Amino acid sequence: MGVKLSLTINVKAPIEKAFHYLTDWPRQKEWMLGTYVDVKSEGDARYIGGKIAAFTGIGPIGFWDTMTITKWDAPHFVEVDHTGKVVRGIGYMRFTEIDESQCSFEWGEVLELPFGILGRAGFWVLRPFFLFGVRKSLEKFALRAAALG
Repeated sequence: MGVKLSLTINVKAPIEKAFHYLTDWPRQKEWMLGTYVDVKSEGDARYIGGKIAAFTGIGPIGFWDTMTITKWDAPHFVEVDHTGKVVRGIGYMRFTEIDESQCSFEWGEVLELPFGILGRAGFWVLRPFFLFGVRKSLEKFALRAAALG
């Protein structure tokens, strides 16, 4: 059974620009705390089957989160399958147009936690900090996407 998480934020940018900024995978380091993304496929990995690897951590301490894009409906929805050793499960990013100049952005995960009951217990302790970091990252995303126009 996976752990479900989701956060939604409004973005004062047209849906197309916000989606394009989100899926410019290497630029995630501009707004996602502690993350560096490497596109592991030909081109820009903006298609079903595209492969992405994100290093999450501080300095050299962290882990690689490998992903394969499993659904793609630009500019509304992208889903990834987390295939790494630490992070496994499904992640999704959904954009809904509010009007021509703004949209809402929902970030969600259904994660399979490692280490059995110890992993689940540890996650519940860390969950508030994890969600705080994701919320701050999404707020930074919204500001930067709005600045793009």
